[in-house]
Amino acid sequence: MGLSRTNKEKSLHLAIDATNVKKGGGLTHLSQLLKNFNPVSTEINKVTIWACKESALYLPKSPKFKIITPFWAEKNIIIRSFFQQFFFVNEIKKNGCEILFSPGGTIPFLCSLPVITLSQNMLPFESEPANHFGKFSLMRFKFWLLKLAQGRSFKAANGVIFLTKYAENFISKSLKTHFQNKVIIPHGIESRFFQKPRQQKPLSSFSHNNPIKFIYVSILMPYKHQCEIAKAAKVVHDKGIEIEIKFIGSDWSWYGKKFKSMIELLDPNHEFLIWDGFVSFEKLHDYYKNSDIFIFGSSCENLPNILIEAMASGLPIVSSNAGPMPEILGYSAVYFNSYNEASIVDAIIKISNDELLRKNLSSSSWSIAKNFSWERCANETFKFIYNTAVESSMEKEKSQKGVINV
Repeated sequence: MGLSRTNKEKSLHLAIDATNVKKGGGLTHLSQLLKNFNPVSTEINKVTIWACKESALYLPKSPKFKIITPFWAEKNIIIRSFFQQFFFVNEIKKNGCEILFSPGGTIPFLCSLPVITLSQNMLPFESEPANHFGKFSLMRFKFWLLKLAQGRSFKAANGVIFLTKYAENFISKSLKTHFQNKVIIPHGIESRFFQKPRQQKPLSSFSHNNPIKFIYVSILMPYKHQCEIAKAAKVVHDKGIEIEIKFIGSDWSWYGKKFKSMIELLDPNHEFLIWDGFVSFEKLHDYYKNSDIFIFGSSCENLPNILIEAMASGLPIVSSNAGPMPEILGYSAVYFNSYNEASIVDAIIKISNDELLRKNLSSSSWSIAKNFSWERCANETFKFIYNTAVESSMEKEKSQKGVINV
């Protein structure tokens, strides 16, 4: 590659394998990285991205970017994996790329180029939340395969990017390995989500026609615990506290059906349990504006975009105490155990009753949210990729010299 720390005249040509990055936080992350790409500060002057056609539509366009949509990226996971492992590396080399970045977490193992990968999904590594899908279910089997593929990829990669310290520690322990070249680079937050914390009102100012409005944004999945939160909300409502919880997110398989049946049973008149289904990401900030409190019940996360976006929206937060949530929020939330209905009830009542607490929490989490920047995320990511390429090139040169000297 001809790169060294003292001679950087040759800029780097980066390959990005986004063939298994199709929606959600992964696609948002990649899109924002590319939107904030700065070739001057990163010393990478060309990027070639492989992606499926649908994902390619969401990626920013630039003279520095070349987007390739191979036919195999549209196929099922078995066919995609086959082409990724046995044909993709040749495509990378034909396009003149010098290093590969795989934000999807899996890498081709027959690759002579330096490879960087990114850890975004904790479900393959955390068995308790994954078992909610059924210990012998197809989803559980998928997580097991992902753990094998991603675990092997993390160990084989020249560099690994983690989003939180929690993820780094948990995955290192799970794989029984110590990563030599790793870095923690958190997500950023789009500026449209930032709203100054609003003035808090006492609980007495809310009524049946004007309830205190909670919002929970997440796909309906068992590890998100919408059912437990709905049951807890019923208990709180029956205690005479005028609340409304609005659930936003598409419904997934049997859990979506279970949740919808449950809220029909708990609240047949749709007075305090509202499900709005899927909402476009581009409209999401407006929902935060019309809410009073954000609730987050997930028991398995890496760095949830939704949570830090809610922090930026100036909302007081009541959150699960699992995973990285305490690392992200610190003392800026009321915590609960997602598996314990009484714990959720107590947390909802506590934050609803205490006007001053809500004010302090929203101000504190909003201040923390200002530390999350997509510009910084992009700069640190591309610099880590470049530095890894330089170090790999130097190691290769040393190895070649050693062979010649022998």
